[in-house]
Amino acid sequence: MNVTSATDSTSKSSSSTNSTTTASNSVDYNTFLQLLVAEMKNQDPTNPMDTSQYMSQFAQLSTVEQAMQTNTKLDALLSSQSLSQADGLIGKTVSFTDSTGATFSGKVKSISINSDGSVATLEDGTKVAVGPGLTISQS
Repeated sequence: MNVTSATDSTSKSSSSTNSTTTASNSVDYNTFLQLLVAEMKNQDPTNPMDTSQYMSQFAQLSTVEQAMQTNTKLDALLSSQSLSQADGLIGKTVSFTDSTGATFSGKVKSISINSDGSVATLEDGTKVAVGPGLTISQS
């Protein structure tokens, strides 16, 4: 038995395909229940589906959703930890060697955190990636 859709699919344009793809990546309990009801309505009454299969699918959906929530909370925790560590670098003296082999040092004035990592701005305006190759010392 094939269930084509649990939602209205009157338009088949490329924009609806993109929104359908996006929506299918974030299936929630309501969507699952809509699909479950549609499947139950359209099943063969002489050969009904086993209810344990439904419960297994529901348990898998629940596990995936909980894992996604855990990842979101872990990302927030890591961001918070990065901010705490960045605060400890302000006012410290750092030294580093650039790609040409020249060595620089200076006091950290500010730290910015982005998706690529942390970037320290020194008092003279030099921006340095916080990571391997950076030496931090007391001022």
